Amino acid sequence: MALDLARTVGQIDSLARRLHDRRDERSGRLARAMAAMAGADAGDLRRKLDSAPGRPFLCPGLVGGLSGRHQPAGLPGDFCVAATDGSHIDVDRHTPVRCYLINVGGCLLTYGSQPDARIFSEPVLYSEETDLYMSSGAPGSMEAVAVEGPVLGLKRAVAEIEALARLVEEAPPGMPVLALIDGSLVLWALAGRGYQPFVRERIIAQGLLPALDRLQEASRSRPVALAAYVSLPQSTEVTNLLRLYLCPHDAEACSAHCNSHRSRQTPCDTVNGLLDRHLFQELLAPGERSDTFLSQSSISRDWYRQHRVHFFYVNTGREIGRVEAPGWVAADEGLVSLCHSLILDQCERGIGYPVAIAESHEQAVVTGPDRLAFRQMVDEALEVNGLPVYTSEKARSKRTRWL
Repeated sequence: MALDLARTVGQIDSLARRLHDRRDERSGRLARAMAAMAGADAGDLRRKLDSAPGRPFLCPGLVGGLSGRHQPAGLPGDFCVAATDGSHIDVDRHTPVRCYLINVGGCLLTYGSQPDARIFSEPVLYSEETDLYMSSGAPGSMEAVAVEGPVLGLKRAVAEIEALARLVEEAPPGMPVLALIDGSLVLWALAGRGYQPFVRERIIAQGLLPALDRLQEASRSRPVALAAYVSLPQSTEVTNLLRLYLCPHDAEACSAHCNSHRSRQTPCDTVNGLLDRHLFQELLAPGERSDTFLSQSSISRDWYRQHRVHFFYVNTGREIGRVEAPGWVAADEGLVSLCHSLILDQCERGIGYPVAIAESHEQAVVTGPDRLAFRQMVDEALEVNGLPVYTSEKARSKRTRWL
């Protein structure tokens, strides 16, 4: 039976009424949060950050201040924007052969006196034993993890950065380059204790970092700004800085009365329910960016070396976007300025979203019909080679109408 929309619509209406009733309360909390942000002293915040370990929420490091506003610089006369995105077809246990496909799409757009555009889509099929399982490689060790689900997503993320490094290396010489990816630079799926250390070693140390090293090396001969753009970000790291600034208690009391997103203590409960973008929507005028902050993600802090992730927020005129960049970009004011101005330009050309990322997504996406065609091609190839073609009864039942 399909979703009963008649029963669902009443619940949606109830949700909308509750949000309407809470609107004034939220506006008051936002006004108090903005007043606290304006009055926060950076020195006091840094001292509190030194005692932040043990708090149940993640605070970023301060690079500058908390409420700075920065105007965009002018555009270079000639420049390039490179971007990549990816999609994949996961291992399907209902098929007779274990395999997966990663499709990386991208574009290299050249602006200025000699405009040009290069777009591509590169699908790669993986079916060897060494592709299907990630092993520790330690002598005598039998540890292995199947490359499927979230692990396959991580492998795809690395493939996107590797393709981006190739694009930048192939860009017209001498031109400044903005290298863009969609989403976060932090591989959040590797945080916590969900994976054995060798998985982080394979994904980050042997995959991600060499690709980031190549991008940094390319920046030695020309301006290359690597950035990740997060649309409609859900982050609360800067909001958590306000929680820390307002909290009159030590870390032990904080842990007893607060969790990662909410506090029962006054006055730090002022920021309950607020996201970073709510603060910067009030603070930043269209075109402006915030100060830069340092991510305290354990993955970035412990594994990324000189590529440790920094971030700032930018008002594109249509939304507050989050821009993440590695440490070597964040340390160079010229590259930060290049990121700022070219991302604004990309959002203007893309009617609110970076056009290079949007084009890369179009090249990378694997549609529903694509997945069906892929399955049929696999079946046909097996039949041609005299191999059995079969599926599970569960999968068969989903394709069969009984009533």
